Amino acid sequence: MKHIIIGTAGHVDHGKTALIKALTGRDTDRLQEEKERGITIELGFAPFDLPGGRRAGVVDVPGHERFIHHMLAGVGGMDLVLFVVAADEGVMPQTREHLDILDLLGIKKGIIVLTKKDLVDVEWLELVEEEIRETVAGTFLAEAPLFAVSSVTGEGIPQLLAAIDALTQEVAERNPQASFRLPIDRVFTITGFGTVVTGTLVAGTIRLGDRCEILPGEKEGRVRQLHVHGSPVEEAYAGQRVAVNLTGIELSDVSRGDVLVAPGSLKATTMVDCRLYLLPSAPRPLANRTRVRFHTGTAEVLGRAYLLDKGELEPGGRGLVQFRLEGPVAVRRGDRYVIRSYSPMVTIGGGEVLESHPPRRRRFREAVIRELELKEKGDPLQLVEQGLWEAGEGGIGLEELETKLGLSPGEMEDLLARLEEEGKVVVLTLEQPHYLHRDIVATLRERAREALEDYHRRHPLRWGMAKEELRTRHFPALPPRLFQEFLLALDRDGVLAVERERVKLASHQPTLSPQQEALRGELEKLFLSQPFSPPAPAEAISRLGGGEAGELYLYLVEAGTLVRLSEDLAFHRRAVEEAREKILAQLEAQGSITVSQFRDLLQTSRRYALPLLEYFDAQRLTRRVGDKRVLAKKQS
Repeated sequence: MKHIIIGTAGHVDHGKTALIKALTGRDTDRLQEEKERGITIELGFAPFDLPGGRRAGVVDVPGHERFIHHMLAGVGGMDLVLFVVAADEGVMPQTREHLDILDLLGIKKGIIVLTKKDLVDVEWLELVEEEIRETVAGTFLAEAPLFAVSSVTGEGIPQLLAAIDALTQEVAERNPQASFRLPIDRVFTITGFGTVVTGTLVAGTIRLGDRCEILPGEKEGRVRQLHVHGSPVEEAYAGQRVAVNLTGIELSDVSRGDVLVAPGSLKATTMVDCRLYLLPSAPRPLANRTRVRFHTGTAEVLGRAYLLDKGELEPGGRGLVQFRLEGPVAVRRGDRYVIRSYSPMVTIGGGEVLESHPPRRRRFREAVIRELELKEKGDPLQLVEQGLWEAGEGGIGLEELETKLGLSPGEMEDLLARLEEEGKVVVLTLEQPHYLHRDIVATLRERAREALEDYHRRHPLRWGMAKEELRTRHFPALPPRLFQEFLLALDRDGVLAVERERVKLASHQPTLSPQQEALRGELEKLFLSQPFSPPAPAEAISRLGGGEAGELYLYLVEAGTLVRLSEDLAFHRRAVEEAREKILAQLEAQGSITVSQFRDLLQTSRRYALPLLEYFDAQRLTRRVGDKRVLAKKQS
């Protein structure tokens, strides 16, 4: 079933609360001060049973100019607004300001309600209707139906009720599959139950037992109880007014303006890139770095407006702006916002969030302007591709991309699948899939190829380059695990060959010249001349003139001809095999062997015998028991 939030708007004392009571039978003024003064101060809420059988939620907002910040906290989740003007007073200052706010926040559906019809004559009523039509011209209410009613006598109420019921059929249904998000407008405690928050669920579905997170404080808890219109429910849906009883979250952890979300689905930010429309009624042009009050959802935070494409923004003009905020807000791309001047507090503009976690922008940069215009106008597929490009060499995970672009998991997976089919995205699998733009991967692949070509040119006899050397020197932006997945992908594609901790071009094969073959033979002879008391590698290299002999030594180590036990000790493979046969024979005959016995067996010194024994331990040929070695396991 589609869930609808209906709200009010209009000047103070124009009969909004009385109208809601006439429609629903409920008084939304709950504070004693409100009842004594006869004006709405805080947001009021009520269920609204429509003739067609649907139950909507009603949000009644205050109309006094001193409480505009309360009005802004309640208007964000509205699907349909009852725009109220009193027939005896006509259009007033907050009539116009509320209309501007509704328009800036992108409210699409509304009905104009002319209240207190019983206090004026027909001629006056016609004049007020004409004034209202002139006021709403060019706004979302330009073609809205208008009903003149009396909340006292009930005249016009049945016709208005029927029109509201009909118009709710046209309201677009919210996506119940998205991650849930509840901007919080009230916080209180109930003895024995703990913290309760209320708000309009603007996205997703929330269920009993769900884990949840309060942003921007990043406090995690769990849903203990849910109420919709005062009745307990097991789950609540986007478009409903919801009260959530939380466990694990104290009253001091949360306040109006915070947002209740699924953990990890949204991140708070102190910078947002936006399209800004400055109202024609703004008292002056908006200069760069002007301090403003930034309102989004139920939050209000101070910040400065940095104009990205204009020197200053004239009233009635549009521009690209980066807001640098003095406190964090939880927003995502596509959210609407309103700005008010710092002092005096007057609504001056608003618009849409284009990027919720941007870098610090520099002004008048064509690339920045093109990027933001794409985010404003581009289709979802273009946005995902742009998001992958912006993620750069580090790539991006699915949840982070969802948060960045404000798309649901289902939408994101479909779009990524399309891009993968088109070959525009490369997927690397860590714990979860990680996505990189194909052009980024092509750049990385070419960089790896060039780096290894250079390495092979400088070290033609080496099998390959150490992976960690390649990463730190040429791919510092790639985390180690992502770099490993990247290498394995190139290995699968036949670009590279990876073996243990080294990597080479697949086409590279060390080849010795006749002179190098001769020098290799001389080097092997040095290690074989005294197989169990070999020269130190540096000594052997020095005897053969250094330079190329050093490269040949590494070549023989990589080829397995020489077994390097440490920086200053290596044995020829034949010597290692001979020592292996000798120790096996001794162990089969005697059952154990000491270091001294092994030393005598090889006719060498402890300096050489002990490292060889430790090597055999590491190879799991032998196992140390006290000061002896025994077979680690039965030999086949």
